[in-house]
Amino acid sequence: MERSFEKEVELLKLGEGETFHGEGILAVTKALLQSGVAYVGGYQGAPVSHMMDVLNDARDIMDELGIHIETNASEAGAAAMLGASINYPLRGAVTFKSTVGTNVASDALSNLGSVGVTGGALIVLGEDYGEGASIIQERSHAFAMKSQLWLLDPRPNLPTITRMVEKAFELSEATSTPVMLELRIRACHVHGSFPTKANRAPAVSRRHVLEAPVFDFGRIALPPSTYAQEKHKIDVRWPAAVKFIIENTLNETFEGTADDVGIICQGGMYNVVVRALQQLGLANALGEARIPIYCLNVTYPLVPEEVTRFCAGKRAVLMVEEGQPAYLEDALHAILRRADLQTRVHGKDVLPMAGEYTGETVLTGVARWIEAAAPRGVDTADAHRKLESLTTPKRRAAEIFGAPLPPRPPGFCVGCPERPVFSAMKLVEREHGKIHVSADIGCHTFSTLPPFNIGHTVLGYGLGLASNSAIAPMFGKRTVTIMGDGGFWHNGLTSGVANAVFNRGDGILVIMKNGYSSATGTQNIPSSLHQDAGKAKDMSIERTLKGLGVQWLKNVYTYRVDRMKQVLEEAMTTGYKGLKVIVADAECQLERQRRLRPLVAAQLKRGERVVRERFGVDEDVCTGDHSCVRLSGCPSLTVKPSTDPLKTDPVAHVNNACVGCGLCGEVAHAAVLCPSFFKARIIQNPSAWDRFLARVRSTVIGWLQPA
Repeated sequence: MERSFEKEVELLKLGEGETFHGEGILAVTKALLQSGVAYVGGYQGAPVSHMMDVLNDARDIMDELGIHIETNASEAGAAAMLGASINYPLRGAVTFKSTVGTNVASDALSNLGSVGVTGGALIVLGEDYGEGASIIQERSHAFAMKSQLWLLDPRPNLPTITRMVEKAFELSEATSTPVMLELRIRACHVHGSFPTKANRAPAVSRRHVLEAPVFDFGRIALPPSTYAQEKHKIDVRWPAAVKFIIENTLNETFEGTADDVGIICQGGMYNVVVRALQQLGLANALGEARIPIYCLNVTYPLVPEEVTRFCAGKRAVLMVEEGQPAYLEDALHAILRRADLQTRVHGKDVLPMAGEYTGETVLTGVARWIEAAAPRGVDTADAHRKLESLTTPKRRAAEIFGAPLPPRPPGFCVGCPERPVFSAMKLVEREHGKIHVSADIGCHTFSTLPPFNIGHTVLGYGLGLASNSAIAPMFGKRTVTIMGDGGFWHNGLTSGVANAVFNRGDGILVIMKNGYSSATGTQNIPSSLHQDAGKAKDMSIERTLKGLGVQWLKNVYTYRVDRMKQVLEEAMTTGYKGLKVIVADAECQLERQRRLRPLVAAQLKRGERVVRERFGVDEDVCTGDHSCVRLSGCPSLTVKPSTDPLKTDPVAHVNNACVGCGLCGEVAHAAVLCPSFFKARIIQNPSAWDRFLARVRSTVIGWLQPA
């Protein structure tokens, strides 16, 4: 995995009255244990998957409490787990990334939202907008409204977050409704403290099992039950939710002296709002603001009584709502007009309609609103001067440089085993012309960026081959699909491969078998070679493909660029009609380095001989053409000024980031480039024989070199 929590999980053992000091996602896990959760599941390939990493590192605690932990193959599988809470008093939680994960889980969540739950059901969502999002710029809010699931957005401090987790289970049980709790990346990694409670063993668990099943046709998602369930949502669940929110003060109001105006914000936006007020001189270092703030730790459902009570007597309020559409702002307008309150609502008129609400964005928007609203007792001119002093340095820097710095696109890690595949594809394109490539979600999506620019569509995790099914028949030559091994197990196996075999598709599928769900932190997948004791160890992609009926199947070591090129050309030209699968096989280099580094360090500490391979460029041979850079794209392969005064162009250069994968040399060979690359073996703790050979070689080279 990307990170181990073996030391931090000791915090999960804290008892009644002790103090937790640590990270947000660890605090969420502690809150689950304090709430008596009976089972937890989640899709590991997600930015909030640290929660699953924490739980897996705390297996002894989970076993002691009888809690079941499940690593799910997809978000749909995770959401379906919550079915355990439909008939039984089991508290369950699942976690995955939203909105892409929520989309995958939508079928299960819609059914769950309709039939309702007996035990508390909690969905912990990684909710980010803008650059923090994984792919799609959407929000969970629309899904919560569509399926009537209550949505919590806790203020980013640990006491509030942990309280919201505990209250989420109570809210779920009080209303028979699943609850979503969204956490931005900042909330997941915020540090703080809170007083802990003792962990609660669930009443029903692996240690205290159920005696007999419960059957209730009213909890089956079939007519006529679904009609009654829909009516129950409106007549019973919704009013019960509003009542619970009010009685437990889940939303928070912070008073201020300038009470003729106010700010309403999502809970997750509270910190950035207070920081903006602080920078404008309207809040102190403790977060005490002069402008009253109504913090929505529950963004759905809204509580009209609380909204109208906050807005009554105020000339204007600012709605700080990240993302679009403006669900909360529109609802605020409706609530105020129904209550016949004429409070003016600002929001997307001073803040951006879309995009991430960064500190700078909110600062500028709040300052504009302060100038327009002119709160009583606030020097708006002073606030404007403070804004100018904060933004002037950036503006001056832009004037001095003349233009903003060019963006640096993300790319593959040094030595990534997926880069050689795209190098081979570029070589194939040289001889066979451009090829339509259906891309997919994962590290390999970086192929769509320079220097490769390979990949025409991205439709969803594991859906590359399915998206290729309509375009392939429209071309006069075969098309290619890229799929990761994580995407294969997630969705590609059924919607892609099984569909293509069943419909006798004639396309080419390249599966990147790097051994992990790499793009999100190298979490294990079913075909990972290194599994823990609780997982199956022999789930083979190749055997699965053969079992589905794939007959044309090649396994190629990715760093063999020439061999990869040959196999791609063979797939393009073979007379075989049917799906052709190339398994590009090599371990994720990042995870390989993480695995080898402590082993090498231990060898060096013991004084053992260690050999490392590095590649370099012979400056005298390099022509300065730089085709190797364009075909490789490795960050460690760069350029430097030539020391030869007759060579005006910079020459290729391999820097110290090189991990010795050999791609640069392979590309130079496969593309018939200049033979300027060399391989060097660096020996640490050399033997006597190594030292003798080094002296002999140095002597011979000295004889051959000109004076």
